[in-house]
Amino acid sequence: MPIVAVTSLKGGVGKSTITLGLAGAAWELGLRVLVVDLDPQANSTATLDPVDARLSVGDVLADARPGIAADAIVASGWGRGVELLASEQALEHRNARETHGSSHRLRVALDGVADRYDVVLVDCPPSLGELTRNGLAAAQRALIVTEPGFFALQGAAQALEAVAVVRDTTNLALRAAGIVVNRLRPSLREHVFRLDELRRTYGGLVLDPPVLERAAVAQAQGACVPVQAWRSPGIGEVIDAFDDLLDELLAPADHAGPALAGGVRPLGSPSLGSPSVGSPSLGAQSLGTRVVGGGSVDAVAVGGRSS
Repeated sequence: MPIVAVTSLKGGVGKSTITLGLAGAAWELGLRVLVVDLDPQANSTATLDPVDARLSVGDVLADARPGIAADAIVASGWGRGVELLASEQALEHRNARETHGSSHRLRVALDGVADRYDVVLVDCPPSLGELTRNGLAAAQRALIVTEPGFFALQGAAQALEAVAVVRDTTNLALRAAGIVVNRLRPSLREHVFRLDELRRTYGGLVLDPPVLERAAVAQAQGACVPVQAWRSPGIGEVIDAFDDLLDELLAPADHAGPALAGGVRPLGSPSLGSPSVGSPSLGAQSLGTRVVGGGSVDAVAVGGRSS
């Protein structure tokens, strides 16, 4: 039973979309899935359309007794074993304050509860505050979400470094499951360039296939149903991507590589640039691997297949 923290330190990359897509893939297989929504924006909570969520994850973190999460978990509107630990906007106040031991609260609250599910997905907020630290401290694997844009790639690098820090200081069991690229539009040269840049920089950490941008994804979320239940042209490729991604996350623990070693330097060297209009090849530029702290990207834990 993996606990997977879905995270990015850059907002707007579709982190909740990935969380919901994975939950939908598990739903379609008939698996029992728990979504823990740690993001005060509560997008996952809204789309899962919970039934009578009187308690929130904020109440659970405030109490933090072993197994207390069970009292706040509710059925989602999706049915068939998809359950939710709901978020609320008031949760934001917890993100700014951090006290000694506060990052262990979710892990304690899920004690004896997480084992009831085939997979637990933790939707973390796009910042490294107390909430994200709680998500990473409770998880065995961290899935980094990005999109094919310059600033989003920087956020992925920062998220990988945050995973390394939490692993070294709080949760020795934490591994990087990989980086998933969301909202890819293959017809855009910039998207193709940034995807190639990401693969050259992080190699096997970049999971294949990327999740394509499709209007049907937003439509399904607006209707509060799994994308797997929203049939429209082009949605099949998105569903297949989520199926493949879930397979990677459910792989045995020994499928993952060693823990993160060293820190990953954020992308941003002027030499990376953007593809020029007359560029003969988007992949012609040598991007190399950049790390700090005595490790290499090759030493980063790999929970997914190589691109």
